[in-house]
Amino acid sequence: MAKPKKAVIYARVSGAKQVREGDGLASQENRCREYATYKDYDVVEVFKDDMSGKFERRPAMDRMLAFLRLHPKGSVVVVIDDVSRFARDVQAHISLRQTLSDAGGILESPSIEFGEDSDSRLVEHMRASVAQHQREKNAEQTSNRMKGRMMNGYSVFSAPAGYTYNKTKGHGKLLTPAEPVASIVKEALEGYASGRFSGQADIKRFVDAQPEFPKDLPNGKIRQQKVTDMLNRVIYAGYIEHETWGITRRKGHHEALISLETYQTIQERRNNKGIAAKRPDISKDFLCVARSIVPAVTNR
Repeated sequence: MAKPKKAVIYARVSGAKQVREGDGLASQENRCREYATYKDYDVVEVFKDDMSGKFERRPAMDRMLAFLRLHPKGSVVVVIDDVSRFARDVQAHISLRQTLSDAGGILESPSIEFGEDSDSRLVEHMRASVAQHQREKNAEQTSNRMKGRMMNGYSVFSAPAGYTYNKTKGHGKLLTPAEPVASIVKEALEGYASGRFSGQADIKRFVDAQPEFPKDLPNGKIRQQKVTDMLNRVIYAGYIEHETWGITRRKGHHEALISLETYQTIQERRNNKGIAAKRPDISKDFLCVARSIVPAVTNR
């Protein structure tokens, strides 16, 4: 078989954050281009994914496979920077390797020499296994750090509506109220606790009417789930908890938007144990008249 002259490059990072921070894609492409030049290949396409390797279907990978199928089998080399950029685990690596071979591509890398003999396969699978172990170990360490920080009273997940993360001396990244959204959330929650809003639909209408509140639907409104999340989260009362990790409720270091009493009233109302909603048609004058009528009726 004649030596292939064409090559494509496949590069991948785990998420959009790495793309924004310039961590990965450019350096992978440069290294692969240097390798292609050394091997006297003509790089005709570059395919880049910014998503986790746990997904079997990746947009750029799918486009690359389609590209390979348009060319004679064995005529195009696929250059990757490292085995870790190809797939997330050993099983996925083997499956994807076969798919690429069926599409007619020849896999090469400056980091490892691929081969079809048993020894080459063993080294390849060991490299894939080591890469998988490193990912899993990093995930465990990250999870442990996040748990430890939560146990110390810090939020580690995405900032809820009304908050943002700011670097604060002595705390690191700390949840901080973000105005004017924080005041809108506070009014919505306190309004529900006091009975001003009779239900979640009233809260949604109130929030929808606030132009400063970020909307997540094309029609310029918020999802109903957003209201449910706001009512559920004790974080607005200045507390931290996460049952999945066994982290019980504890006082957080961030500034609360509502009191714990208000939060508890909200939960009671949601369980049909709270106060009734205020009726706008009942005025003070009406109540005064009603009080004067009751004794008169009683004395008859």
